[in-house]
Amino acid sequence: MNSEPDTRPGLGMDVPPDLRYAEYARERLAAMSPPADAEAFALAYHLLQLAYLLVTDLETRIHRPRGLTLPGFRLMFKLWLLGPTQPVRLAEISAMSRSAVTNAVNTLERGGLVERRPVPEDGRAVVVALTAEGEAAVREAFAEQSRREREWFASLGPAEREQMTALLSRILRARPADL
Repeated sequence: MNSEPDTRPGLGMDVPPDLRYAEYARERLAAMSPPADAEAFALAYHLLQLAYLLVTDLETRIHRPRGLTLPGFRLMFKLWLLGPTQPVRLAEISAMSRSAVTNAVNTLERGGLVERRPVPEDGRAVVVALTAEGEAAVREAFAEQSRREREWFASLGPAEREQMTALLSRILRARPADL
């Protein structure tokens, strides 16, 4: 049975276990024949690990203590920037299903943070808008989330952050067509 080595040059005990594992897995995959792609694995692993840790951190430290979820905050943030918006548009720009947006809006509405308003020119359509309480909540949570995001990305300089954002945007633009 193979086990992950704990110490190797450059990967000592000061490196978190998840990163030691990622390097171990990449090396194992590099020794395999296709379809194994060690570099694609490493990139996906690191992106997923970062996303998971970042989401968990923001949820735990900022949003849950305020009675919010990160998806709920994301919807409120969009409403703060866009103003009243139809739920279908929120789903499109949030990479959420319509039912997930409806559920999040229902929860936020029960909490007095958003409200549904009829669209005058279309009797069946509604827009979702922040209430005054919702705007105050999103402003407060945004300030704290911005502070925490700066902590997360402090190891990168401005040019590196810009480059990383550009690369991630390029990947997102070229995403598989079936998404």
